[in-house]
Amino acid sequence: MAKVSLVYISLSGNTASFIKRLTAYLQEGHADLEVEQVNIKDLVKEGQDFFAMDNQFVAFLPTYLEGGNGVDSGDVEILTNDLAAFIEYEENYKKCFGIVGSGNRNFNNQYCLTAKQYSQRFGFPLLDTFELRGLQNDISRVGDKIAELYRL
Repeated sequence: MAKVSLVYISLSGNTASFIKRLTAYLQEGHADLEVEQVNIKDLVKEGQDFFAMDNQFVAFLPTYLEGGNGVDSGDVEILTNDLAAFIEYEENYKKCFGIVGSGNRNFNNQYCLTAKQYSQRFGFPLLDTFELRGLQNDISRVGDKIAELYRL
């Protein structure tokens, strides 16, 4: 049985909702997968130390930016930096299959920009994106991609 690790940070609850529904989808439709959730916000809040991942994982990142327009006047990541610190810790980025970004399409060029920046920064692919809490078709699309990654 393959262990699927979903590493995420959720501030407003949208990403946490997506992860909860994604976990249920993976457990119901892919019985050969064991799902582990790693909520970075909870680790930080509880004062737990970061740890080296012992298996490959998929990261999930909402978009929280300040300043600029994401194209020519820059931007600054806010509130989600702890996920980057976890990915950097003990070279966890080497075990990351890729990242899934979430955001609000109303922000145009800044939609899922942080996830795109992580992809470039750490050298892993942007696997997919979804808006806000995601729809059921987002859950099944992302879930099937993840299941396929763990079967390779």
